[in-house]
This record gives sequence, structure tokens and C-alpha cells, in this order.
Amino acid sequence: MKRSLLLSLCLLGIALACGPRGGGSGDPGSSRPGSSTRPGTPATEAPEPAASHSFPTVSIPSVYADDSDSRTDYVLEHYWDAFLAGKGATTPVSILGVFDEDVEQALANYIQVLSNVKAAATPDDKAPLIRARKSVSRLFDKLEAVQKKDTSANTYLRLTEMVSRYLYDPNSPLRDEDLYLPFVEAMESSPYTRSDMRNAYRHEIQMCRTNPFGSKVPDIRFKDVQGHKGSLYAINADYTMLFFSNPGCESCKGIIQAVMSRGYIESKISAGKLAIVNVYIDEEVDKWRDYSINYPSCWVNGYDYTFSLRDSGQYDIRAIPSLYLLDGQKRVIMKDAPTERVLAFFDKI
Repeated sequence: MKRSLLLSLCLLGIALACGPRGGGSGDPGSSRPGSSTRPGTPATEAPEPAASHSFPTVSIPSVYADDSDSRTDYVLEHYWDAFLAGKGATTPVSILGVFDEDVEQALANYIQVLSNVKAAATPDDKAPLIRARKSVSRLFDKLEAVQKKDTSANTYLRLTEMVSRYLYDPNSPLRDEDLYLPFVEAMESSPYTRSDMRNAYRHEIQMCRTNPFGSKVPDIRFKDVQGHKGSLYAINADYTMLFFSNPGCESCKGIIQAVMSRGYIESKISAGKLAIVNVYIDEEVDKWRDYSINYPSCWVNGYDYTFSLRDSGQYDIRAIPSLYLLDGQKRVIMKDAPTERVLAFFDKI
């Protein structure tokens, strides 16, 4: 873990020092507009002020050189300080004088460090997760303080939207509800949050609090294509990947291919180190039966014959496909996790 944290910090320093101009692998889809005028306005309108500087790097004191945990803590404590102290303008293409895409790349780097810290957590030791969440809470407090100084600026709105998109959007490769929870809780109660957004944030809080890290998931009862009944808790394995999928879903096909491209999957399943439980939760059972031949035979493939799971609220399934990673006691290690994060975990077991 120490080596991975140091590597992340090195990559972080390189990325920020170079002043990245690309969206980066962590960018869910934003890019710098190709025009200096606002979309939908006449070309004669004055262009937005150009960004004045790149995202500032964090200068780590040499006293932390030999202590990776202290270096990480220092970065998480001070990562946003220089940026949020900036005097540049917040415009449709920049935040505090830094182009949106540079801020987004910096945010992606920050989330990666948070993820590496959280990766050390286990259901029996949540201290690393708590450590990462404290950093997220500090970020919000600092952002709120910036808004308090200038209530006419859009900095709070722009950055909260960006953080929400990266940590909560189902299409974000960096999504993580465990890290998003302290941020959305703070947004819901902040005086700077638009009143029309509070109900949406309350719903997001409820979703983030469903099946949190370390909690035991509810049992799931299903039938296989032969009509035999089974349940999630009847499956014994060191780890279980719970996969909610639909027949014919292209994204689901991609996940199946990515998982089975790991040559060790079948052997880990045979050895009881891993189980993959693939559950269909909608009602077109005939369609599921016809398609079930496409699922790997070494997986447990079934459908929810109670037709209640989808709307029960017992699981946070915001989109299909959705992946959960559970330990041997069916406690949550990852929830609605990006495929690559789950595969990286598999590589280590």
C-alpha cells in the first residue's frame, strides 16, 4: 500500500506540474469549448476572460520525505488550498482562473489518491475510509468558505456540480458513493445550495446510505434457467461479485468479456475463492431464459422470481449493469463499482 500511495503522489505531481490540457482518463466527458464565445450568443459578444494559470501543485515539505502516510495526509489536507485561494475569474470555461478541464484533471487525481487510501479499508477496519472521508469534508468546508467571501460568484455551484458528476454519476469511472456521502450530506444542509436541489440531494443521501461499505447486504432469492431455487447467502466463497444485468445489454456484455478475459477466473471459482452471481431483476423472464445461454456456465445465473427486488429499496441499483463486491460474510467491499476497480481487486486475490 505504501508503494502504491507514493506512486500515486508521484503521478499526481507530474500531472499537475505539466498543466494537463486533455480531459484525462478520469474525465467523464468534459472538454474545453472550441470557441471563446458562449454557446448560443452572437459572435460579436465579448469573449469570456481567458484562464490565467494552471492548477497549482502541492509542495510537500521535505520533513515528510520518508513517511508515505504523512505525505499523503499532507497532500489531502492542502491539495485545494492554493487553488481555492486564487483570485482568477469563474466563467463558463474556467474556475478561479483555471480552465475547467485542468480542474477536472486535478479532481480526478485527487479522487485517485482518496481511492488508494480507501483501498486499505476492510469491513473490520474502516479507519482508512474514515480518513478519506475527512478529506472530502474538509474540501467542502473550504469551498463553502470561498463562497461565503463572495456570494455573487459561481465557484460553489461549479465545483459542487463537478464533484457530484465525478463521484456519483453512474457513468463516471471514478464514482464512489462512500466518498461522495460526506459531500452530499454537506451540500444538502449548506445555505449556499439552491433550494430546488435539496430534495434531490436527500434522495442521493438515501442511496449512498443503502448498502454502505462494510454492511451486510440483504439476501437475494432467485431461480436458474432450470427453475431451481437458490439464494445469495447459500453461496460459499471468499469473495462474491454480485452482478445485476439485463439480457442483450451491451454494457453487460462488455463486463462479461472483461471478467472472463482474466484467465484465472474459472480456477478461482473452482477453488472457492470467488463466486459470480448474475441476477436479472426485471420481469421479461422468457427473454432472460432465451438469452441465458450467453452467460458463463461457471457463474451462478438466475432471476428474481419474487419480482420485488427492483423496487424494494434493499439494494442501491441506479443503473444496469451494476456490480457489487462482497466478502465471505456478504459484507460490502465495493458498491456499484467500476469494472476495472473490481478486476484490479481480483488480480490480487
